[in-house]
Amino acid sequence: MSTPLLEVRGLSAGYEQKVGLFRRRVVPAVRDISFDIHPGETLAFVGESGSGKSTTGRAILRLLPTLAGSIRFDGQDLAEWGERTPLAYRRQVQAVFQDPSASLNPRHLISHTLDTALERHGHRDRRDRRDRMVEAIELVGLGVEHLDRFPVEMSGGQQQRAAIARALVLEPRLVVCDEAVSALDLSTQGQIINLLADLQQKTGVSYLFIAHDLALVRHIADRVGVMSQGDLVELAETEELFESPQDAYTRRLLAATPASHPAGREERRLQRKTIRTA
Repeated sequence: MSTPLLEVRGLSAGYEQKVGLFRRRVVPAVRDISFDIHPGETLAFVGESGSGKSTTGRAILRLLPTLAGSIRFDGQDLAEWGERTPLAYRRQVQAVFQDPSASLNPRHLISHTLDTALERHGHRDRRDRRDRMVEAIELVGLGVEHLDRFPVEMSGGQQQRAAIARALVLEPRLVVCDEAVSALDLSTQGQIINLLADLQQKTGVSYLFIAHDLALVRHIADRVGVMSQGDLVELAETEELFESPQDAYTRRLLAATPASHPAGREERRLQRKTIRTA
């Protein structure tokens, strides 16, 4: 097994809540959870709304305060940065959210959105930025013409592909996919899931895939963590968890989910593992 890219130990995190006129407190939403993500791996978190899945993702993205525990990325303890987050970390750890408008400004062309990200992260040569934008937009299955469109001129699936291009244009090592397909119709969901898996094969990127749809999770994930009320109640290899769940909550969650067997699931997972061990 390779050295973990991301190591989370005893993490507790939460949200700020206003108390009185001038005081704020942090309300814990995740308590004492630990897990790793390896290079080229997809770890999925599932659970009901409010279970702490998105809180965990946002803590890794440093969008929420860490109350306890540690997050290490490529051996670096994130706590050593204090409240400052280096641009290098922002480049290496990207996000794709449920709503593409989280990363696509409706007033800007797609080219402007991608170009701004590249320039901010040190790519000064205009021609090089253009080449990178074209490569990224074609990598997600869109045409060069989509660079000259506003988000409103694109379908929901095309917008999410552009959002993925926005994340991948910086060549990150980890992408947090927070309910990245839940707002899309079923056919588009399948296209995006297959796209993410194909991109992983091509680039070796790792994913933290946050979702509530267990069928999609079974299709894309190498391992699955089950969260309930802020606790990580079970973490196992995907097929092991689906075939032999150990926690009572996991069994109830699976029992409430219709059986689904996406075509090509096993073949795709074997391909990903073969590429990572090659």
